[in-house]
Amino acid sequence: MDRMNDQEEYELIRERIKTRPINRKKLFRRTVITAAMAVIFGVLACITFLVLEPVFSNMLTPEEEPVADEVKIPIDEEEILPEDMILEDEEESPPQIIYQEKEKTTTLLEDQIELYEEIYNLSRNCQKSIVTVAGLTQDVDWFNDAYESQQVTTGLIVANNGLELLILTDSSIFKNSENIEVTFFNELTAEAQIKQTDKNTGLAIIGVPVEKLTSTLLDNSCIAKLGNSKTNRLLGAPVIAVGRPIGTAVSLEMGMITSKANVINLIDNNYEMFTTDMNGYDSSNGVIFNMSGEVLGIIWQKNTALDKSTLCAIGISDLKRSIERMSNGKERAYLGIRGTDVTMEAISHGVPVGAYVLQIDMDSAAMHAGIQSGDVVTKIDGYEITSFTVFTEAVSMHSPGDEIALTIKRHSGEEYREMEISVVLTE
Repeated sequence: MDRMNDQEEYELIRERIKTRPINRKKLFRRTVITAAMAVIFGVLACITFLVLEPVFSNMLTPEEEPVADEVKIPIDEEEILPEDMILEDEEESPPQIIYQEKEKTTTLLEDQIELYEEIYNLSRNCQKSIVTVAGLTQDVDWFNDAYESQQVTTGLIVANNGLELLILTDSSIFKNSENIEVTFFNELTAEAQIKQTDKNTGLAIIGVPVEKLTSTLLDNSCIAKLGNSKTNRLLGAPVIAVGRPIGTAVSLEMGMITSKANVINLIDNNYEMFTTDMNGYDSSNGVIFNMSGEVLGIIWQKNTALDKSTLCAIGISDLKRSIERMSNGKERAYLGIRGTDVTMEAISHGVPVGAYVLQIDMDSAAMHAGIQSGDVVTKIDGYEITSFTVFTEAVSMHSPGDEIALTIKRHSGEEYREMEISVVLTE
């Protein structure tokens, strides 16, 4: 009886555990939030990876920046013709002229037409290495309307260093220019940047990035072949002037070289000038080519000592070292001397062999070092200086800021007194 009562009492206090009902809306909301957070986390992880992966890759395996190839231009020397090398004991006999009859198959007019066609074809090939260089400047007119003005000159493609197409041109058009634009022979244009300038001649090298040029243009543009303007065969040689020889675009002249005995004395360098029988103007610029398509000179009408009514040019051989230096972006070192060679006659009167100082440029390193007109430079860093050309070569091998030791001889009374001078070269 008691057991039955206890069992009933136990059944009364025993709890029944029921399963909690599922809240489907809340479960769905949590599932959506979890999925959204997973998506957001994945997106952030992807973005972080894309942003940081190049950074870590460059830190672990840094990529090397492309390096421009060094430009090398062979330097010309004076050419000695075989006929000039005559032995002392060999008697020179007069040249014999042998006449050989040639069968005439064409008329004189046909020959002249053929000649001009060949000259035209030559000029077309030369023009592939010629570009038009424009210095662009933004201005406003009287009505405050903006317009773009430009100064234009000729450029010559001289090298391709793998990163840039390098162009020799006149730097005077860049003085107030904001942009430089180059137009190639096929009328395609590209922007250029100044790499280096030469304050002596006013020439400059500008570079056009190769990546901005089409492969077709690169395949068809020609790097100019620089000839030898020191050859003895220069006088009387037939030549053509390409670029802007009469001051207008894509003009052409033909003639011959009439003189090569002109020398311009500039700072630390002398340049050989040659004249032609072609018409020249103050606005003339361009390039002189020989009949093999080689560059012989750069038209230069700035020398007032020569007649500007005919085209004059600086011989390309005297410019090659400067072109190489500027193409490689190197600054030129200056001493500040205008000079010449000591002549054989002067040597016979007791003047030492060396580079004779004609003039000292104001505020130059030479002036501050006390070098004077009339001094003769005989050594640079112990190296013998036998001519002004050797002097130029020795100075050009240094950089601005280099200190060099000069040995000079100065006229004192009836003799030349030797002096040692230390000079720091400038830009």
